[in-house]
Amino acid sequence: MSSLSRELVFLILQFLDEEKFKETVHKLEQESGFYFNMKHFEDLVQGGEWDEVEKYLSGFTKVEDNRYSMKIFFEIRKQKYLEALDRHDRAKAVEILVKDLKVFASFNEELFKEITQLLTLENFRQNEQLSKYGDTKSARNIMLLELKKLIEANPLFRDKLNFPPFKASRLRTLINQSLNWQHQLCKNPRPNPDIKTLFTDHSCAAPTNGARAPPPANGPLVGSIPKSAGFPPMGAHAPFQPVVSPSPNAIAGWMTNANPSLPHAAVAQGPPGLVQAPNTAAFLKHPRTPTSAPGIDYQSADSEHLMKRMCVGQPDEVSFSGASHPANMYTQEDLPKQVVRTLNQGSNVMSLDFHPVQQTILLVGTNVGDIAVWEVGSRERIAHKTFKVWDIGSCTLPLQAALMKDAAISVNRCLWSPDGNILGVAFSKHIVQTYTFVPNGDLRQQAEIDAHIGGVNDIAFSHPNKTLSIITCGDDKLIKVWDAQTGQKQYTFEGHEAPVYSVCPHYKESIQFIFSTAIDGKIKAWLYDCLGSRVDYDAPGHWCTTMAYSADGTRLFSCGTSKEGDSHLVEWNETEGAIKRTYNGFRKRSLGVVQFDITRNRFLAAGDEFLVKFWDMDSTNILTTVDCDGGLPASPRLRFNREGSLLAVTTSDNGIKILANTDGQRLLRMLESRAFGGSRGPPQQINTKPPIVALGPVSNVSSPIAVNAERPDRMLPAVSTSGLAPMDASRTPDVKPRITDESEKVKTWKLADIVDNGHLRALHLSDTDTNPSKVVRLLYTNNGIALLALGSNAVHKLWKWQRSDRNPNGKSTASVAPQLWQPANGILMTNDTNDGNPEEATACIALSKNDSYVMSASGGKVSLFNMMTFKVMTTFMAPPPAATFLAFHPQDNNIIAIGMEDSTIQIYNVRIDDVKSKLKGHQKKITGLAFSQSMNVLVSSAASNQASDQPTR
Repeated sequence: MSSLSRELVFLILQFLDEEKFKETVHKLEQESGFYFNMKHFEDLVQGGEWDEVEKYLSGFTKVEDNRYSMKIFFEIRKQKYLEALDRHDRAKAVEILVKDLKVFASFNEELFKEITQLLTLENFRQNEQLSKYGDTKSARNIMLLELKKLIEANPLFRDKLNFPPFKASRLRTLINQSLNWQHQLCKNPRPNPDIKTLFTDHSCAAPTNGARAPPPANGPLVGSIPKSAGFPPMGAHAPFQPVVSPSPNAIAGWMTNANPSLPHAAVAQGPPGLVQAPNTAAFLKHPRTPTSAPGIDYQSADSEHLMKRMCVGQPDEVSFSGASHPANMYTQEDLPKQVVRTLNQGSNVMSLDFHPVQQTILLVGTNVGDIAVWEVGSRERIAHKTFKVWDIGSCTLPLQAALMKDAAISVNRCLWSPDGNILGVAFSKHIVQTYTFVPNGDLRQQAEIDAHIGGVNDIAFSHPNKTLSIITCGDDKLIKVWDAQTGQKQYTFEGHEAPVYSVCPHYKESIQFIFSTAIDGKIKAWLYDCLGSRVDYDAPGHWCTTMAYSADGTRLFSCGTSKEGDSHLVEWNETEGAIKRTYNGFRKRSLGVVQFDITRNRFLAAGDEFLVKFWDMDSTNILTTVDCDGGLPASPRLRFNREGSLLAVTTSDNGIKILANTDGQRLLRMLESRAFGGSRGPPQQINTKPPIVALGPVSNVSSPIAVNAERPDRMLPAVSTSGLAPMDASRTPDVKPRITDESEKVKTWKLADIVDNGHLRALHLSDTDTNPSKVVRLLYTNNGIALLALGSNAVHKLWKWQRSDRNPNGKSTASVAPQLWQPANGILMTNDTNDGNPEEATACIALSKNDSYVMSASGGKVSLFNMMTFKVMTTFMAPPPAATFLAFHPQDNNIIAIGMEDSTIQIYNVRIDDVKSKLKGHQKKITGLAFSQSMNVLVSSAASNQASDQPTR
């Protein structure tokens, strides 16, 4: 069903509700499955209308759809069963047990047996777990709270819980507008027409005396729309409200732009936009009508001729058919959601970009400075380059000093030029390198630019002077433009007061400009005239933001994350410099800087919450999500290919997953069947959609040659400020890289033996506490730049290595002492304790993979803290028994393994406050837990020196 047909259903729902057809409203809600009416659902549950409850739910989900749905149906049927027992209606209880509850026996046989045993009790409250069951009303209310949580967490309900916002009586208003328009097209329009039916088009009857009725006075294109309150009832034949006829030039101009003496550009200048070109009245104007179409003089033309011009033939009619509306040519089925390839890069992927022509060629940059080119169809890595400085002698002294102190370097951004012949790479230290790409897969060195002091955070291609240029930005707060062939500097833009995070070049007609964003949240725009920034706006979130245009260049979007973890995906109104639309669907605290991309001039995609989330550009509600079969980091990087048939997504195990739609799968099958040998020519293109609406590869390009300007998708480099580090765990040093190409040499890592006291260094960490306590737990953060300690007094302390002349990268080192760090609010992370002595309790602590959260316990409840603010997010698992060991799931920070002092292990979902499972097998308290990174296995140990492996499915 097209989106217009879907909207029509909502209009009908509103109309039925206003007309008090309540039962019909809920029947349509159920049959369409578009809107889940939570209020109606609550009324049914509180009324105990269980058959109606399940019937209404059946329009949205089935028992077997997912675990959330199964839990919803189980809770409803369990409540129905308990109420029958409470009424002592044993026969009804047995019927519910056999017909409704037995379906769950195959999933949890023990639970079904326990439910069955309730039949043997005089009062089911004798069962310990049901001892607190109150009366029927309170039990239904408690269950309803649980059901609402499950429904809100269920992905099948994600875009169905909110009714779209639009004005009252909207369907009536649209019908009035249609009748107004029909009346304007009448040959003999009457001042007070009598509307007798809506089943046929309205037409005023001809005057009986043969005279033509005078037309109403000229007015705007469409007369004033009657208010919905004044619309006559459907069965009444009240006179239609008077309308005014459109002015001659209004209709003629709207249809054909007939008046050549008034060109379209001659409009009043509106408010200044994001970019204001000098001496340009309407910088960002968009022509809406053709200028070459023949005109028509409404005053002198025969009315029949005008009718033919405006109403000729059925093909031009507007209908609700999705096929006739270009913007709705694509559906969810066009989104690449099926995992078809998995590539093992061997080190953490920092940047991705598909080739603009050969759409299965993928460029990859990593956190160890490597770049690789993959042919995803054949799963072959056709090129690989490790980082090295090509000419160290020509580098500046600051770069040479930085490389001498620390040779580690990361790729911040890599992308193709618009024609795909050149690729550019921005590194975390000073340098930009460009290569020429040969069709056989060879990469040849082209230019090396010592571009910025510090990290080069982003690059983009542009054509400001009809020659290819590279735009760079960096930690030195500058934006620079370079000749892509020679590496000669062309422009420098100054004005930002913080490291520049991203650049977005674009053009409007002949005006070329650059948007830039900095980590203080400022958005600026520059023309190629070195006269300073033209605008100064604040990005939502006031931190790391990227910007991107749709491929047709008409719509501007930005996506960013604040220091507190709040993410914002918005569309901008260019002419007003204001936010036009804000998209919903991000978690309250994103676990990293969210990355996004655009495809088909229709869809937006972002990586968040270990998922890929999709939006329709014209709807603020999330369209759908995919988990890519698991294994994604909290904020995965992603990139579409040109046609939007493939989507590359980074994984948490240093790999890349390729998702495809039907067209993408067909393309890969074709390429897989052929040998990708010595001569690698461009793969055959499959054009499955009209090129006018297919989006280009969102490459970072601005010029009349390349229509499209794309946004980078990578997190802030580690060389910016230490305060950013907790948000980005992806820059942690890799374990031994796993290289799939056996022809390449693999480094052998050898652990150093400590045989002498001289191999050891000791540091004393500063602490301002006048009553220091014993350190009971100590661990490094995952990014390796901080040390977290838990004291016997249940208080946490955090020490960070700061950037300095002796430690320019801010990494952990024994040469420089870290500094005790606290947020500006001055609060401490303090665990909940029981009534006893916290020093006697077993303390435990665990960090989330991205260092954003710490989970800890000191004999009392388990506490979850935000590492940026030290605030308590939540507490859970009150003793007894107390928690003795904690572990985060490597792919999902919401899933936590909690070892208890009673020897059990509880798998707990923080998000929905629910224990998923309880594992048994030890005899004494749990002393260790570890999740496997690749297998779905949890390994545990206990004080009895046992080790056990537990599947976590």
